[in-house]
Amino acid sequence: MAPMMIRVAVIGAGSWGSTVAHLCAHNTDTMLYSRRDDVADAINADHQNPRYLEGYDLHPALVASSDLGQVVGAADLLVMGVPSKGFRATLREVAPHLRPWVPVVSLAKGLELGTGKRMTELVEEELPGHPVGVLTGPNLAKEILAGNAAAAVVAMTDPTIASRLQAVFSSQLFRVYTNSDVIGSELGGALKNVIALAVGMADGLDTGDNTRAAVITRGLAEITRLGVALGGDAATFAGLAGMGDLVATCISRQSRNRYVGEQLGRGRSLDEIIGEMSQVAEGVKSAPIVYELGEAHGVRMPIAEEMRAVVEEGRSAVAAYRGLVRRPPAHEHDSH
Repeated sequence: MAPMMIRVAVIGAGSWGSTVAHLCAHNTDTMLYSRRDDVADAINADHQNPRYLEGYDLHPALVASSDLGQVVGAADLLVMGVPSKGFRATLREVAPHLRPWVPVVSLAKGLELGTGKRMTELVEEELPGHPVGVLTGPNLAKEILAGNAAAAVVAMTDPTIASRLQAVFSSQLFRVYTNSDVIGSELGGALKNVIALAVGMADGLDTGDNTRAAVITRGLAEITRLGVALGGDAATFAGLAGMGDLVATCISRQSRNRYVGEQLGRGRSLDEIIGEMSQVAEGVKSAPIVYELGEAHGVRMPIAEEMRAVVEEGRSAVAAYRGLVRRPPAHEHDSH
């Protein structure tokens, strides 16, 4: 493929930000911003990110820097690969350096604490006038870097921009589809993390494959109900951004959210689990927000309700599952 004349800036050198920068570097000039000089130096010298992706090679053309102005100032596309907790603050740091009308794509799969807002809503507030979208799907960084095939969705309301971005992110083994449903695509990525906590807890409790399948399936119904109530398209939740991402996050040993749930199921405390992790499990912060959104929109969220109690009240995994089992049966397709 001939190189493009689009300069990409990726903000955030965690595992997924680094992987997306690696993908983009196959197609066009790409710079990755890291707050840590040692991470940037390792990527430039050795084409690896030993802090988050030890043993995996990154594209040799990828350039990293700890100078935010240098990375952002010349960008034709800004990719935000930072967790939801620091997303707004990072946008404010980026704003003075970003040229007008540059599209912004979020990689974050979380909701803002306190407001419950999606990351694209934060972009619209902090960087008004910039086209905004998301790249999402069942994408585990290490599998992609290992050369395994994967697929994702780039969601933008402008189909022309979406088509252009599709070419920026795609590779021979990374297939990118377009979708105009930004709300649904973004919510699918954020809401599934809460379900992954529950599935991980089931694994930690050794409840078996039947329970895992039931939680994933009912979890999909739960996030679809809320997603539609918030303005998403039901079809989106049956696709890569919904079911695809949900399944990958719920079953993979690489999933941070599933891992946290599994450790909770084994009786460990949340503080202990989070304290030993170097990266963020978004579902821990999202569970209370998702439950509150369900309450505000009159949507039943039984799994999110139990996960909120685990996260905020210290409810045990055993008690959470007993709470789900005790709920009265209803019609499978009941939307209330």
